[in-house]
Amino acid sequence: DFNSFVIRTNTCGELRSAHVGQEVTLYGWIQYQRQDLFLVLRDFQGLTQIIIPQDEAHSHVKKLLSNAPVESVVRVTGIVSPRPPGQENPKMPTGDIEVKAETAEILNSCKKLPFEIKDFIKKSEALRMQYRYLDLRSFQLQYNLRLRSRIVMRMREYLCNLHGFVDVETPTLFKRTPGGAKEFLVPSREAGKFYSLPQSPQQFKQLLMVGGLDRYFQVARCYRDEGSRPDRQPEFTQIDIEMSFVDQAGIQRLIEGLLQYSWPEERGSITTPFPSITYEEALADYGTDKPDTRFGMKIVDIGDFLRRSDIGFVQNALSYPCGTVKAICIPQGVRYLKSKDLESLKESAKSQFNQEIMEIICRPDGSLKSLLTKFLGEKQQSELIKVLNMQVDDVVLLAAGEHKRVCSALGSLRLESADLLEAAGLVLRDPTAFHFLWVVDFPELESAHHPFTAPHPSDTSLLYSDPTKVRSQHYDLVLNGNEVGGGSIRIHSAELQRFVLEKVLKEDSEVLSHLLEALEFGAPPHGGIALGLDRLISLIVDAPSIRDVIAFPKSFRGRDLMGNAPDYVTPEELEPYHIQVSWPLPEKEAKK
Repeated sequence: DFNSFVIRTNTCGELRSAHVGQEVTLYGWIQYQRQDLFLVLRDFQGLTQIIIPQDEAHSHVKKLLSNAPVESVVRVTGIVSPRPPGQENPKMPTGDIEVKAETAEILNSCKKLPFEIKDFIKKSEALRMQYRYLDLRSFQLQYNLRLRSRIVMRMREYLCNLHGFVDVETPTLFKRTPGGAKEFLVPSREAGKFYSLPQSPQQFKQLLMVGGLDRYFQVARCYRDEGSRPDRQPEFTQIDIEMSFVDQAGIQRLIEGLLQYSWPEERGSITTPFPSITYEEALADYGTDKPDTRFGMKIVDIGDFLRRSDIGFVQNALSYPCGTVKAICIPQGVRYLKSKDLESLKESAKSQFNQEIMEIICRPDGSLKSLLTKFLGEKQQSELIKVLNMQVDDVVLLAAGEHKRVCSALGSLRLESADLLEAAGLVLRDPTAFHFLWVVDFPELESAHHPFTAPHPSDTSLLYSDPTKVRSQHYDLVLNGNEVGGGSIRIHSAELQRFVLEKVLKEDSEVLSHLLEALEFGAPPHGGIALGLDRLISLIVDAPSIRDVIAFPKSFRGRDLMGNAPDYVTPEELEPYHIQVSWPLPEKEAKK
């Protein structure tokens, strides 16, 4: 009930023909005025057209509403009336009615705005951040934040009410965690000693399992000092989960059920179980550990086919143990890509991955145009067309070299060429589709950012002989080419955890002595996952940035432009923390 506890009778979005004849009191912001005849009143739920009275008896109401600036806050009391025939507005939920104002009051007049409060008006990012409280009045941000709230509420229901999870708040002031992102430091009153803001509640949730809580979750605030990284936030939110006596399949089933239960109806339905591929398959087929599976253009291995050829660079690449020759086929590339686009793709592979790229074009007569063709007979060329499934006007990008570098380069070109094709008018990725994917069996050393990940049971012995070959029990959840979650089955043996920290990851185990000791007191087998809530919501609402689903985000440099944080503090305020700022500041800082 949106009208409980407040002094309005209705919201601006709920009046319909059934309310005709009723006296109502509305509160809201003036969205629009026209010729002193009517105005549109807006609140969080919608819009209502208010008719300004023209008779002498209500002249004071007319003067009040006609002179009120746009975005002023007003109270209007009046009678709900049907709109005159032909003047209904089917685009507005309240478009069949209007309210004839009887009395009105300006509760707060609005001064000149820095920008118009309309979704279609382009505003600079800096201006939106500086006046975030005005930006929040837009329909899109209101929708995003309300949808976020609804999804989190459904997640709580699923975890707590249906599956017995315990919502536990963990400390924000803690100590440094080895590996992973840089952490923010918080000074203490003990000279030279600092807290760290946790990049996740990882250690605490494992300790809760040692404490016998069995299943924990938290809508957790996390902090990472990642500097100027676009579309990252120094503080962000995770749906953090940990369970005892669980395996990887159990965590995956839980998350699939959680997302299905909390998924907004207006975004269609999602099908479970989600498909799953290994890290090696993801790298080989898509060139990345977070594949966008909404479109094809998979990487094709043509090493075996070209092994019989006399092409020097191919034979050179294949002579190495990890050498490979791979390609991607760009559909209708001739038609949709300009020659400068192909050059920029090749330059991108060279600058980012130091990888040379060769192109092959399928002409209208079905023949191939490429520097390769002089090394291939007609039969080999037609076989190559079959291997790559080429059609007329397709363009193939071919790379030879070390396996991981070749795959990474082609994976990047796959996404870049998809962007170019779509910019030219070819639709490859359905913007309304949601393709979830589990990526599993990461190499243990790839999980170096997460030192608590257990090795695959069948690979444990390799830890001591050849750790590079060990698969970990780490799993990532990917949505439309974005990582939206990651977790693992944890190491619950103190001996194994100490070995992984000291011998495999070369980390100082002393900083984790409390966790290692806890594992010696009967720690249960356990595992968990964290979902990146900001990223997930931004993908659901198709927001251009995660800043559009956070009420008060930081700029991409990590600054709060509205409150001007971070800010300087006085030497007197620093004194209890035994800190002195080195003056003068570096020239770059001083200019800021």
